[in-house]
Amino acid sequence: MNGVALRYWHTLRHLKPIQFYGRIWFKYRPVSADLRPAPPLRPLSGIWVVPAPRAASLSGEAVFCFLNETHDLDTLQGWDDTAVSKLWRYNLHYFDMLHSGDATRHGAQHHRLLLRWMRENPPGQGSGWEPYPTSLRVINWIKWALNGTPLSPEELDSLAIQVRWLSKRLEIHLLGNHLFANAKALIFAGLFFSGPEAAKWLATGMQILAREIPEQILPDGGQFERSTMYHALALEDILDLDNVTQAFGAALDARARALTDSWRALAGPMHAWLLAMSHPDRLISFFNDAAFDIAVPTPELEKYASRLGHACVLTLPDGVHHLADSGFLRIQQDQAVALLDIGPIGPDYLPGHAHADTLSFELSLFGQRVFVNSGTSEYGLGTERLRQRGTSAHNTVCVDQQDSSEVWSGFRVARRARTTALQINPSQDAISVSCAHDGYHRLPGKNLHSRTWRIAPGSLELCDTVSGAFGKAEAHFHLHPDVCIMDGGSQRQCLLKLPEGQLVDFGVTGGGTLNIVESTWHPRFGQSQPTSCLVVRLTGATLTSAIHWHPAREK
Repeated sequence: MNGVALRYWHTLRHLKPIQFYGRIWFKYRPVSADLRPAPPLRPLSGIWVVPAPRAASLSGEAVFCFLNETHDLDTLQGWDDTAVSKLWRYNLHYFDMLHSGDATRHGAQHHRLLLRWMRENPPGQGSGWEPYPTSLRVINWIKWALNGTPLSPEELDSLAIQVRWLSKRLEIHLLGNHLFANAKALIFAGLFFSGPEAAKWLATGMQILAREIPEQILPDGGQFERSTMYHALALEDILDLDNVTQAFGAALDARARALTDSWRALAGPMHAWLLAMSHPDRLISFFNDAAFDIAVPTPELEKYASRLGHACVLTLPDGVHHLADSGFLRIQQDQAVALLDIGPIGPDYLPGHAHADTLSFELSLFGQRVFVNSGTSEYGLGTERLRQRGTSAHNTVCVDQQDSSEVWSGFRVARRARTTALQINPSQDAISVSCAHDGYHRLPGKNLHSRTWRIAPGSLELCDTVSGAFGKAEAHFHLHPDVCIMDGGSQRQCLLKLPEGQLVDFGVTGGGTLNIVESTWHPRFGQSQPTSCLVVRLTGATLTSAIHWHPAREK
């Protein structure tokens, strides 16, 4: 079997049967638009709570900024201009702008945009009618109406046409967050409207989520794709479902109410997971696909949860917080917060948002990010997308310039690293964590990478071992752009200065040589910030790297 065939085999063998025949069903099943008038609206039986706000994206009459890229709809070739990325066009069709902080001042303008969308996007035509953007748009229009902006009869008819189309285009071939969004939209529509047709939408959405939520939300509260960004999106989904089912509670029978109560109970564990995987700045860490400004920031999710009656713990105590089902670990001690990746890259049948980041870590000191994984600035099939998913873009060891998991294309993974031999040993003086992975066992040297973190007051020591023969192995330590290298002339150590003036010593005490290289950090889509990376080349099988920090500022 040649290399390409082998890569496809190791990619496809993990898929579920429905992902194969679902693609055939999705591609070849004929679907026609149902243009009947909308069903009647259902009156509220409870209280609708204002959801979490979105960042402003609209300026002027039709100038949109998504993914740090601005375009005027009047100068584009319509809503589906291929001159801009598909992800940008998806955002254009979501209608998140209806929920920006200043949305109440733009009601008339938003109605004009809805009317324009309806007239320029005939049913079933263009990327705006693909199931995922359709799902998010349906939810956003309904939330906007429930916030106090009634939809016109023409808008309601269009909304119903979109829901009918969606109900015939469920993404059973993709599963994951896409199918979740499809089902959520059907539940929103099934509660917003009334009558037999709405009841069918509601039943279908409830049936899907009754199956998907127990699989997609792990026992430790984490979303199963192991992305902090998608976890935050999933938490907002759960809060939205809690909101809409409380607002239309009279439409639910006892069985449905028991189901929605179980979903409501997930909000607390999901928030605790998000808090554990955030830095002291209360923003997400970057494991797998993750970037700021896609999901609602944690503080806004907490306010939303509070409005819905959920109690939110805002701080975590010092110690070890093991997210065992997700495969992450938070170690918080005095002025240090370390986040460790010690688990699988994601669900085997859905690794599209996975990075080759096994045994990577992020570190904050004195409330400031110091070592960071490189983030995500784009999707698609380009070389930069592949580089950002690769091992060398993360704070872990790269062997012979290969990735620990075989990420390829835009959202595919062939052979995957598996972690083993996890040991967590807390004591009064230090906390030690050891783990290994077999991602490099496919290489000629049959290599295994093991790493031990030992965190004590004022220090973090990492011991990396690569078994088997190899040509080159390098440990990467990516610095946050605000961290300044004060002294980097030695091949054994360097001095770092944090934004608030504290000093950090980085030194190599085992077999290795230190080199400082230029790198980039990608905290948002469409954004690349220059920074530096400490690259330590292993001169033997074992490398020890030591990090010491000092509370005193430089004089």
